[in-house]
Amino acid sequence: MTARILVVDDESAVCRIVSALLERSGYEVVCARNAEEALQLMKEGTGYDLVLSDLMMPGMDGLALLDHLCADHAGIPVVIVTAVHDIHVATNAFRRGAIDYLLKPFDRAQLLSVVTRAVEHGRLRTQNVVYRQNLEEMVSARTARLRATMQDLERSYDITLEAMGDALDLRDAETEGHSKRVTAYTIALAREMGVGANDLKIIARGAFLHDIGKISTPDRVLLKPGKLDPDELIIMREHCARGYEMVRKIPFLQDASEIVYAHQESFDGSGYPRGLKGEEIPLGARIFAIADTLDAITSDRPYRKGATFVEARKEIERCSGRQFDPAIVQVFLRMDPVGWSELRAEIARLAPKAGSPILCRPEVAYV
Repeated sequence: MTARILVVDDESAVCRIVSALLERSGYEVVCARNAEEALQLMKEGTGYDLVLSDLMMPGMDGLALLDHLCADHAGIPVVIVTAVHDIHVATNAFRRGAIDYLLKPFDRAQLLSVVTRAVEHGRLRTQNVVYRQNLEEMVSARTARLRATMQDLERSYDITLEAMGDALDLRDAETEGHSKRVTAYTIALAREMGVGANDLKIIARGAFLHDIGKISTPDRVLLKPGKLDPDELIIMREHCARGYEMVRKIPFLQDASEIVYAHQESFDGSGYPRGLKGEEIPLGARIFAIADTLDAITSDRPYRKGATFVEARKEIERCSGRQFDPAIVQVFLRMDPVGWSELRAEIARLAPKAGSPILCRPEVAYV
């Protein structure tokens, strides 16, 4: 493709000579008599591969033209042509963006050497810009694909987790649906506290998997209808540590495993398995403790009918500072009890639907 060169010089004789020399070598040349005319030609949008500009011209000089070209037509190479033999002028031209400097008088070989070099410089600069744009687009596209893949993978993980939770519910019919409900309650309370999206996912997974350790609890203990004896109670309480050991080995669940480990701790240090106290207990576990009690009080059991959410609210308030973090209790008490019953009904409605796992639907929460 023929390179187009804009020659800017107030001397028409110089323009004719330069044009003839360049056209003979295969270049397309356009002449401008001054800087203002050159800028107008550039503004008209006809692409140029190089600007050869005289330095000393009436009105706007070559350096001022150079400033305009660098500002408004970045990327086009500019060569300053002058009879001024001054190193300071040359240095100033380079500093302001010129890529070469041609002294008058010059012969054909010097002119062609400078022009060839400048046109190649411009071609490589344009090629580099296009390459960088293509690279950015490629990286952006691959990042988007990677993000979509990670989201799909995360969703598949959550669906697998829900299957594990459902398997646990099938083992213990008395608490059927408990994992989904307590997860929804935990999400709602955590949101009310202003927990961020990433931490919300961790807390939700920890809440959903809180009882996963009960998979290893013997049926004679887990399903015993009456009160557990001291030895059986020890076995039952092992589910926190067992669940933690199961979950922490999965990289994306390591943070959630801390909630599994600490979900039976009490704010005053009377809980188990480690007797953690106050803020030693992970925030997610402290939030979960209220959600877990809320579901336990309001759910039916063979030996009693579930209480109302208003009654559960009073019991949670009574245990503030002992079983529960007082600051989180205060947030809980600000929330309308009607919202909890509506959320429970929504979870029950979604439960039979395939492809609607609570972990994949954080929008299902208290309103």
